[in-house]
Amino acid sequence: MKVLFLVQAEQRAILDRLYEGIADACESCDVRWLTSAEQDDLKRYFHEHVDISRYDRVLFFLRFKKEIKQWRFIRTLPNLVILEHDAYQNYISCKYMGKFTAHYRRMPWVRVISSGAQVAQNLRAEGFDACFVPKGYDQTLLSYLQRERDIELAFVGSTKSSAYSGRKALLDELASVENLLVTKTRSGLEYCETLNRIRFFVSADVGMGEYMIKNFEAMACGCVLLAYDQGDLENDALGFRDMHNLVLYRTVPELREKLAVLRQDPELVERIAKAGRQTAEERYGFDRIGRQIAEAMRPALRQHENRTSWLAWIGL
Repeated sequence: MKVLFLVQAEQRAILDRLYEGIADACESCDVRWLTSAEQDDLKRYFHEHVDISRYDRVLFFLRFKKEIKQWRFIRTLPNLVILEHDAYQNYISCKYMGKFTAHYRRMPWVRVISSGAQVAQNLRAEGFDACFVPKGYDQTLLSYLQRERDIELAFVGSTKSSAYSGRKALLDELASVENLLVTKTRSGLEYCETLNRIRFFVSADVGMGEYMIKNFEAMACGCVLLAYDQGDLENDALGFRDMHNLVLYRTVPELREKLAVLRQDPELVERIAKAGRQTAEERYGFDRIGRQIAEAMRPALRQHENRTSWLAWIGL
């Protein structure tokens, strides 16, 4: 399988190992890092820089807000697969609610690889070719360092985006009754060292319907993950078991009840942390996730419909 893989040149998360994992699982993978300007004019980029006949698949991992403005061109591309880590926003109250559905309706033959099991199921129920491959973590940057855990309870990351309003509200509520550290670090070594100092990492992916990358990162670094419960479908798909390899909660009072149990049982804390780390290491390194994404691209895609059938499909 020969793949043209278009990714964002400017991205906050360090995803190089994920891209390498995908490339390693393909016969050839031409990874192109597109600037913001190049993403703004995909038609021109393809005209000037791409021989589409060389590839069996074209994989997009680009800014959605730029994609949706260029659907007339994008829908002309053959063998297109879209890797999407933000499609959960299609189903929550935010500026992109319903926008992913509208975008994919314009090109229903495209395969969507979603990082949420429930999101993928929802998209399939709407008639799309969608499959699930979870998020993961960079196994070369983040690992268990066997350090003293001198921070009991913490969250590391952003709370500013409108999509994170539920996260901020929960963390604020928890901070009013517990000694919770909410902080940010630089990516890489500083982030890894900080996670290795935290005993209980509070994940507050409220209303998102799937688990963000931070969950896998915290587990890999040996934290006990206190994760907002995304439901049985997501947990079963990921192998998440409450009080075995993580701690699930839905409310701050429930989280505090479980914290009280853990504080009285250091051996239980160590067992959960160890099981969580093993789960992350065995299943969620970007090398493994990359292979899953490559495998999800291999099956035959839907036939690229002509304009008449497309208009009929959307009811025009």
